[in-house]
Amino acid sequence: MRMTAMSVTQVLVGGLVGLSLALCDWQIVEARDFFAPNEQATTEADPTQSPSFDEQKKGIPQSLFTWIKMAKGYDVEWDTFGRKGWYTQDPRLKPIEPGSVFPADTPAIYIVFESAPLEDPTQFSAQWFQEGEKGALSSLSLGNDTLELPGHERYGFLELKKPGEAWAVGTYLVKLFIAPLGQQPFHAGNQVGTLRFTIVEVAPAGGSPRK
Repeated sequence: MRMTAMSVTQVLVGGLVGLSLALCDWQIVEARDFFAPNEQATTEADPTQSPSFDEQKKGIPQSLFTWIKMAKGYDVEWDTFGRKGWYTQDPRLKPIEPGSVFPADTPAIYIVFESAPLEDPTQFSAQWFQEGEKGALSSLSLGNDTLELPGHERYGFLELKKPGEAWAVGTYLVKLFIAPLGQQPFHAGNQVGTLRFTIVEVAPAGGSPRK
């Protein structure tokens, strides 16, 4: 009788131990599944399709921009500085000679814009490429520019500087990026749109520019 009782006790103890081990294994598996890291998708595998800002409709914002234009320069509307002798930190900017066709000797092309009201500091960036046959882009960008805009400002500009002595005649694509301060400004996930412009030969005195 004593041997039978001991056997029953051993069987019960063994069963409880086995059940406890199985429960622990199940909890470990559940924990691993719960905290398993997700695979990060590669954003560079396929070309990013972004909206073109070349054609804009009046009064309709595009992305974070209220309006955005390419120009030969920019001017500050001084009446936005307030009373004479006073200064405000958000002066309005006005594009000078806006357009999309520029002569090859243009020192710099400016992208002038007004953004929606910002709550946090934001990076606005541009990266430009020359287009080849069938719209193929050069493998390397010709340049880039980044503007850090404080949270209380809405107006800004990006500067596309002339590469070398002159721009090469042809068409160009500008990729535009918007990112929070501290992020990679030229990451594909931060691209919001594009602009195109054309460079033409310098016009002879008294003539018109030639494409």
